[in-house]
Amino acid sequence: MRPLTDMPNDARRSIRGVLADIDDTLSTQGRLTADAYAALERLRAAGKLVIPITGRPAGWCDHIARMWPVDAVVGENGAFYMRHDDTARRLVKRFVADDAERRADRARLAAIGERILRAVPGCALASDQLYRETDLAIDFCEDVPRLPRAAVDRIVALMAAEGMTAKVSSIHVNGWFGAYDKLGMTRTLFAEAFAIDLDRDRDRFVFAGDSPNDAPMFAFFPHAVGVANVRDFADRIATLPAYVTRQEAGAGFAELVDFLLAT
Repeated sequence: MRPLTDMPNDARRSIRGVLADIDDTLSTQGRLTADAYAALERLRAAGKLVIPITGRPAGWCDHIARMWPVDAVVGENGAFYMRHDDTARRLVKRFVADDAERRADRARLAAIGERILRAVPGCALASDQLYRETDLAIDFCEDVPRLPRAAVDRIVALMAAEGMTAKVSSIHVNGWFGAYDKLGMTRTLFAEAFAIDLDRDRDRFVFAGDSPNDAPMFAFFPHAVGVANVRDFADRIATLPAYVTRQEAGAGFAELVDFLLAT
């Protein structure tokens, strides 16, 4: 990973938008700081597309799409996107799975969650599980004492044994049925909402993140940026971002925005 300041000037001048993870990228120790939120507003005021790409639940994303200075949000690791149509004054939702499939999967996920809680002492259902539509989130450090990596690996293995896709964020292990991910739904969002071919225009967008579940985005975007705490997971990310900020978490995100808008 190269320092953020190594990004060529012509590249940063061409950036049309910023996509960003939320936990430990926009947030700092579980809080959205004033500096990080103001950075989102500065991007939007500068005419950039602003889109959080997160593992957080549908309930949160409904609020984010309506209330934050963003153009859309991709949630639950790519299970859906939401965007607020200001002209029609309605929330647009697009899910990978239909309502019936999501209802059936939630019963299976609940049973698997109970088995994982019994098998891995110290873990817990994520406090936001109630607001999820498509996945199971197991907390290993947000509201419980941090578990060792071996316990996190055990949670991943238990999910995989149930036929689930499992991804590790900075706070949760998320598991779901299906092969979707953050990148796939981001492609769909760009095509349907903004008429942008992301494969063609990937070098005109920055993705900022910090953890293993951001790996598909780091690999796809040539100008991907890790906030400094991405180094905590460097040995578990197959493709690291091209650049890294000096500061961690929300301060690192604000650093990125300052750098992009300085042109």
